Amino acid sequence: MNLFAIFFASLFTSNIALTYLLGMCPFISISKDIKTAWGMGCAVTFVMVITSAVNWLLYYYIFAYFHIEYLQYLVFIIVIAGIVQLVEMVVERFLSVLYINMGVFLPLITVNCAILGLSLFMILRDYGFIESVVYAFSSGVGWTLAIVAMAGLKSKLRFSNIPKALEGPGITMIISGIMALAFTGFAGIVSL
Repeated sequence: MNLFAIFFASLFTSNIALTYLLGMCPFISISKDIKTAWGMGCAVTFVMVITSAVNWLLYYYIFAYFHIEYLQYLVFIIVIAGIVQLVEMVVERFLSVLYINMGVFLPLITVNCAILGLSLFMILRDYGFIESVVYAFSSGVGWTLAIVAMAGLKSKLRFSNIPKALEGPGITMIISGIMALAFTGFAGIVSL
């Protein structure tokens, strides 16, 4: 498959947050501040790229070779957890304000279903190594685009008169649905 098609589709038509609704917990919770959303997006993108590369190598050179594909879920989650721990230590050490703003959601990247979903999608779609890395990077950028856009919209909503019943997660889900519809407008161009 064309690398540009993978990149474009992962950003827009097959956005991992808005099309597959993966990674919605931090998407809803962290999207209150643009800087925090940007930091979380960068952390998720980094974890996606590294885990996709490691998981691809593990799958094709160990699991498929020895016919032990049934271990992929367990090992993929262990790889994700290890890389998230590394990211958490780096963010805590060098970006302490971001670490405090992310709170519990930084270690929860480990159980972010978008990252595990990405690793499984690349196997199901039979991507090569370069295609998997491009897919991971563009999916991370697409997730970041969605969460930063949501944070920007939420910052504008602070000055709006929202009905009491829709405050918080309610209006966030409505905005997510509208954003997903907007991204669907690109569906005729390229899809995965």
